[in-house]
Amino acid sequence: APPGPRPPAGPPPVPPAPPTPPAPSAGTGSTGYSRRTVWTVVGASAAAGVAVALALSLGPGGDKDGDQRGTVAASGTPSPAESSPAPPVSEGSPVSEEPSAGPSSPPAGYVVHDDPEGFRIAVPDGWQEQRSTVSSQYGMDVVNYRDPTGHRRLQIFEVRESSPDASFDLFLSDAVPKPPGFQVVSRENLNSGDLTGSRLEYLADSLKGEPEIGTWHVVDQRFRAADGKIYAIASYGPDSDGRIDEYMVLATAVDWFCPLSAGCSS
Repeated sequence: APPGPRPPAGPPPVPPAPPTPPAPSAGTGSTGYSRRTVWTVVGASAAAGVAVALALSLGPGGDKDGDQRGTVAASGTPSPAESSPAPPVSEGSPVSEEPSAGPSSPPAGYVVHDDPEGFRIAVPDGWQEQRSTVSSQYGMDVVNYRDPTGHRRLQIFEVRESSPDASFDLFLSDAVPKPPGFQVVSRENLNSGDLTGSRLEYLADSLKGEPEIGTWHVVDQRFRAADGKIYAIASYGPDSDGRIDEYMVLATAVDWFCPLSAGCSS
């Protein structure tokens, strides 16, 4: 018998919807610091067995207040148990990265200053007028720049030890008295390629010789500069208004730091 008629064709099948991509997990947004801040902070940007025989070159008032005026140390890379994670960075931003060439002018509100101690640096405008120095037992004098209120400070000194980590090893050891309320926030090794550096962030209830502003927030980066010497740049400020200000002052200072003997460009 001949085949019967075919039933009419129905609508084509609907393809299944593509799978919905998973939502990004918390903490992956772009809420971190800039690339410049990350390296010093940002860094070019001032971390165990300690050889206590190596001298400490503490400036006046630097032996009992935790102020790192001219502190020098031995070598090693400890990881303090009290350390907490470093500030968040944008996803994909390298933390330990050699900085690229800096801009031709500092950020708005900063000025480039050739210091009599033999280095070039960028500081917030007006701080260069509040410059002071403290004698050190090693290298150049310790240089301090302050804001007009005296509540913020940028400190620069030369380090005797063989590495930035070594210097922080001694500072964090029992050989160096700490200020009241001393608490490590983070410590990070920034070594990468030709860059040798470490950064320490900490809090203190008070610092000898400094105004009572509540808790102090300090970010200290130590690094090997173009002249082969190791320097420390530390940024101080009140913890009560957030911690970004100290990081940005430090980041700009490290980016622009250059020993004049190394032939800084104009």
